[in-house]
Amino acid sequence: MSYIAYTINTIFFSLLISCTPPKTTTSGKEVYTDFPQEQELKAKPVLLDTILFRYPFRLHVEDNKAVVLDLHGTDYFFHAFSYPVFHYLSSFGRRGDAPQNMLSAENFRWNGAFLWTLDANKSELTKFGFALSGDSLLREEAVDLDKDILRALDFVMCDDSTFIIPDYSGNSRFCRVDRSGKLLHKFGSIPSVNEDALQNARPALAQAWRSFIDYNPRNGVLAAVTQLGEVLEIYNLKDSTHIVRIGPHGEPEFRISEGYGIPTGIMGFSDVQVTDKAIYAVFHGRSFKDIARDAQNGAHNPDGGQYIYVFSLTGKPLKKYVLDHYIYGISVDEQRGVITATDVNIDEPIIEYSLN
Repeated sequence: MSYIAYTINTIFFSLLISCTPPKTTTSGKEVYTDFPQEQELKAKPVLLDTILFRYPFRLHVEDNKAVVLDLHGTDYFFHAFSYPVFHYLSSFGRRGDAPQNMLSAENFRWNGAFLWTLDANKSELTKFGFALSGDSLLREEAVDLDKDILRALDFVMCDDSTFIIPDYSGNSRFCRVDRSGKLLHKFGSIPSVNEDALQNARPALAQAWRSFIDYNPRNGVLAAVTQLGEVLEIYNLKDSTHIVRIGPHGEPEFRISEGYGIPTGIMGFSDVQVTDKAIYAVFHGRSFKDIARDAQNGAHNPDGGQYIYVFSLTGKPLKKYVLDHYIYGISVDEQRGVITATDVNIDEPIIEYSLN
């Protein structure tokens, strides 16, 4: 199943209320209409010595290691490589029902030499560490999330002792969770102008505002980009500022049909990374109307986004990259001047873009 189909299937809500917000903004938010610079990028494939991916969704790099999340992996969810040459090291996060296996994999995060994974179906965070040989990862710790946290679909490491997880109750934007999985407190709010939904359908609105997040502890910037619509939120955890940037496609939109919420706007962002200098986000921009029409006509369209948007750390639009591939996950290496990305549509799914 494509991730677009997965999105449509998982964003249905059983709430009888109209939830299509107008494309307007309020004070405290800023609308951007375009980027001052636009550049086309052409990829080169990263040749792998082994491993067959089914749906490489996420890619994160730390020092000389890279890990790829295969969303539909047959036996394992995660595959480790050396970086930047991508020599295969090992696979981990075995799929299955056994106590130490994983039922699902939503994302993973580096924390120094360790790596944490999120299993939404088990409501569990798991810590892995490299063996002494440096070529395989071993399961070291599992953390059960507080039952007051609704289905966790993403997370970041705030520091060595706390996680940040999006809140889907609709009462706030994020949950701060300690190392034992206990909910410490919630913060933020959904920056929607849809007052009706804010008052009567907060859980549905929260699901429509599902966002992918990233955090950089060096500058304290937490960024969230909406999977539907075109909204970037920036929380600076050092100075407690909150910035909202809304693009031409506006807020996430959905309508109610026979008691279910159905996306009616666009596929928005699919990944975000906060570097030391900027915020990079993968953008799709295809409407669900066009997606449904093409599916009915039997047309096959590439899965993923063809744009990378670059914003300053305060949300100022800087640059739009137009890609020759459709991608989902990215890893930005500012030191090397490259973006490594995943393309689920091709046999060599790891590609690299030079920014120089």
